[in-house]
Amino acid sequence: MSNLEKYQNAFKEGLEIEVENLEGLVYEEIPEWDSVGHMSLIASLEDAFDIMMETDDIIDFSSYQKGIEIMKKYGVELA
Repeated sequence: MSNLEKYQNAFKEGLEIEVENLEGLVYEEIPEWDSVGHMSLIASLEDAFDIMMETDDIIDFSSYQKGIEIMKKYGVELA
């Protein structure tokens, strides 16, 4: 499984949404991505990539695209 597939799967598991709906997704744009869903998503990402995200990055993780930028900080390339 590629890093991009792991990233998408974390969204699928954490927010319980379909992969087709990820592009352009923004925090609180859908009911599933509320504060509880956000922490579930972060937990899924941390598990998938064996990382521990900093609090500022968790707060800044405001969209699918922004998450790709943040993941690079942890050495995770999603291209």
